[in-house]
Amino acid sequence: MSQPYVLVLYYSRNGSTANMARAMAEGIEQLGGIEARLRTVPAISSVCEATQPTVPTEGAVYCTEEDLRNCSGLLLGSPTRFGNMASAMKYFLDSTSSLWLSGALIDKPAGTFTSTSSLHGGQETTLLTMAIPLLHHGMIWAGIPYSNPELSSTTDGGTPYGATHVSGAKGDSELSATELKLCREQGKRLACLALKLAK
Repeated sequence: MSQPYVLVLYYSRNGSTANMARAMAEGIEQLGGIEARLRTVPAISSVCEATQPTVPTEGAVYCTEEDLRNCSGLLLGSPTRFGNMASAMKYFLDSTSSLWLSGALIDKPAGTFTSTSSLHGGQETTLLTMAIPLLHHGMIWAGIPYSNPELSSTTDGGTPYGATHVSGAKGDSELSATELKLCREQGKRLACLALKLAK
């Protein structure tokens, strides 16, 4: 039997959300007995002729339905687009009807994370709207509890709804120590919940 895994599924244009995903994976693998599986989704285009390679040239491989079906937990990350997830992630989630029909994701823990260019760029609305399709799938949405003192002291990213990052106007700000810590803590929490719920 293969080891259980938390699927860290993200979309990233400038690298910030991908860096958060890697920090989440570090937190997941701190526990032992469960692994992190990093996956991404292809960009979409309004140009009908645009196509993506079968395998991305860099970064995580594209997520398949089987990656999602067989996960023990899910962390879903996207940059903010007008207070919501990026269209590439929404497009992928819209294609998961067969998993909804089969109930494959029911009772599995899930969490969300995001990156914005400004502190008030829609972080919390993005996290909340990303949770909606997960709740429709019957997943158990979990954020970050206030037992993490960084939530009460952060002047960067970080919310009880999930980890966040402020990437700056040019999208080139590194994750702060607080943001990294909250990413790792969210990853660790999801892994812990996945192991408990799998019993």
